[in-house]
Amino acid sequence: MAQIKKLFQETKILLRSLPSLITALFVTAVVAMNLLANKSIVNLEWLALDCGILFSWLVFLLMDITVKRYGVRAANILSVVALAVNLFFSLFFIAMSYIPGTWSQSFVVGSEAVINGALDGTFRSSWYVILGSSVAFIASAVINNLLNFSFGKLFAGHPRMGFFLSCYLSTFIAQFADNMLFAFIVSYHFFGWSPLQCVMCAVTGAVAELLFEVVFSPVAYRVVRRMQEENVGQAYLDFLQQKEGVV
Repeated sequence: MAQIKKLFQETKILLRSLPSLITALFVTAVVAMNLLANKSIVNLEWLALDCGILFSWLVFLLMDITVKRYGVRAANILSVVALAVNLFFSLFFIAMSYIPGTWSQSFVVGSEAVINGALDGTFRSSWYVILGSSVAFIASAVINNLLNFSFGKLFAGHPRMGFFLSCYLSTFIAQFADNMLFAFIVSYHFFGWSPLQCVMCAVTGAVAELLFEVVFSPVAYRVVRRMQEENVGQAYLDFLQQKEGVV
């Protein structure tokens, strides 16, 4: 019980120390990423991609920023908080989908019921999509955060280059794991994807999301530098030092 109280206290201090925009973007991106995973962009025999990749790069970029400024533990806590919020909204969407009513897009003569039901089904999602996305996200988040920190220490002698390399490597590996887990938990069993599609989805998705990381990581670098210069989130860092007995 004491450990749980300490964890809640740490989480409270972390959320107060994180810039509100980072927290808002992170949570929103996680919710959007899992909702958009219901729509496929490409579905070929050898390749499959879903719309979740449009937001997943932002999730991992924000995790990288959090790791660089606050550490692995903070990034993991933020990921769990975002997952909890996502599950809350998933339940809310499910409840909403059963409320009687008509979507504005369904006003097509002769197709009202079909379109309305399809829209409800999209937001309702399925238990296996929610389960698969949750497992894949939390596993890949931990992998990304640990790898980012480890690669950062490995390249500690070259701060700028180390920042970018640690972000690129951790993002590619973690995104691959995320895509692979979701593909084999959900798409293989419930969407009829072949093992080749699952693997190719994981590879191509990781490459696509790595390209986003390459484009936007300079922004992340400047954000982290500015946070360090302005002592943003110092309260959480002081808390960690006190906790470890350094101060």
